[in-house]
Parts: sequence; structure tokens; C-alpha cells
Amino acid sequence: MEKEIRISNQLSEIAGLAIFIEELGEELSLSVETTMNINLALEEAIANIIMYAYPPQEQHDIILKVTITENQLIFLLTDNGLSFDPTQVEEVDLSLSIEERPIGGLGIFLIRSIMNEVSYQRLDGENHLIMKKDI
Repeated sequence: MEKEIRISNQLSEIAGLAIFIEELGEELSLSVETTMNINLALEEAIANIIMYAYPPQEQHDIILKVTITENQLIFLLTDNGLSFDPTQVEEVDLSLSIEERPIGGLGIFLIRSIMNEVSYQRLDGENHLIMKKDI
């Protein structure tokens, strides 16, 4: 089974994502914790696209497709913004103090922590971020 939501690149659109994920969680009888974690990871990924992938004031769509299998949810996030491969970002060194840590990277750390697998491809001018969550 597949489901899809199309979001414009505005932060106000993230509320619709939360509803979409909540409905998915209810439909699949996922725990509240699992649903919240999935929402957190996807919200982080989409917020990064909205804030960094496009020039200000340009209108674009971000597509989230969810493929539901017996044991796994596969999330495909597609946008035509600037090329960015989050899988190439170095791991955050959590042993450093907040003052010593470089800015950024915690969102990607969060996504990697929540999802079981994260991969990226640039195809035909589009970013394809694939995130898999075992259920």
C-alpha cells in the first residue's frame, strides 16, 4: 500500500504533515511513541528542505510517499531544490560541549537515530531521500 502527501515549501505546511503521520499511525496501529518519532524525523527533514533548498519567496512542492510493507515503512521524500546529501554529513560529536560543537547536524543525527536506514540519490534534478522504519 502507498500513501502520498504534497507539501509546499512553507513552514506552516508542517502541520499538515503531522496530521498525515498521525492518521498513518492510527491506521497501522503504531504506538504513540513510534508515530511521534516518525513525525519528528520527517518534520526535521522537511523543515531543512523548506529552509535551505530554495531561494526565499520561491514556491515549490515537496512530495512524501510512504510505502507500507508488512514489516517496514519506506518514506521517499522528493524535492527539486539544491542538491544535498544528508548521508554525507559527519556524525555529530555529542561528547563536545554545546559551545565546542559546530552549528547544525543535530537534525540529521535525530533522523539517523529514529530511522533504521537512510539513503540519498540525486535523480533528474531531484533530491530523493529514502528513510526506512521497521515496524
